[in-house]
Amino acid sequence: MSQIYCGFYNACRGGCEVSLSEGKKVTRQRLIVAELGMTPAVRTSDLARRLGVSAETVRRDIEELTHRGLVSRTYGGAAGRQLGLQPKFQDRDTLAVEERDAIARAGLALVKPGDVLMIDSGSTTARFAHALAQGAERITVITNCFAVANALVQQNNVRVVFCPGDFSSRERGVYGSETCAFLQRFYADIAFIGASGLTVEGPTDVETQACWIKRTMLERAERGVLLLDAAKFNRRHLELVCPLDTLSDIVTDRAPSGALASKLQAANVTVHVDDGKRSPVADLMPPTAMSR
Repeated sequence: MSQIYCGFYNACRGGCEVSLSEGKKVTRQRLIVAELGMTPAVRTSDLARRLGVSAETVRRDIEELTHRGLVSRTYGGAAGRQLGLQPKFQDRDTLAVEERDAIARAGLALVKPGDVLMIDSGSTTARFAHALAQGAERITVITNCFAVANALVQQNNVRVVFCPGDFSSRERGVYGSETCAFLQRFYADIAFIGASGLTVEGPTDVETQACWIKRTMLERAERGVLLLDAAKFNRRHLELVCPLDTLSDIVTDRAPSGALASKLQAANVTVHVDDGKRSPVADLMPPTAMSR
């Protein structure tokens, strides 16, 4: 099986079983979804053996994930979602929580007092907004995301500018030509965007309307930062957001490797890594940065 961010592959590689208690349903399901992001299909029996649970438990997990639109049930197992489809915002928000919280903390280290930020709609950028609410000072945030605005609107030291547009209940944000035209009125120090995947060509996404927002934000900002967990490395989706060299930074929970790392270096993109395992004292220090 392919290596995934949670260490599932490393634990299983030698034939060992991953022992997860019966109450770890969320963790099990997160592992299943992450694995299906890397490989087309998995068998129930393989998942049961490697997760250390019964086949019936795995079948129930697959049934629930299928109902939520995160995977597709197949005979004897499950398959990943087709290209161009994406789970709802609230479903994505339950996955890779620790990894995205670490990314949010690392992203916060890039923000200075007085900065103007553009933040697009997504589950990772929403986590980043919560980090901003706790640690940023005297910033302005321009966003199309209700979750981002809600996280910041009560903060006295944060000015929130919310974009107009057509509301998407699935994505918890606004989109459309009016949104892009509104963004064109502003200048920003940093644009923070998320994506569904990252390839050697650049970040990819499943929603065309979201890609237009991301591109506009990157165009209007001095610095473009991609917030992305490592499970999305080398994942190609419907549409290319932008070439790699459009970005200045990537904030993630694990360093990329192989061809992706080489392409990032060639594009002069700085990779900031926070694996979420720092001590409380280290939390006060900037995350590791690798110049690319």
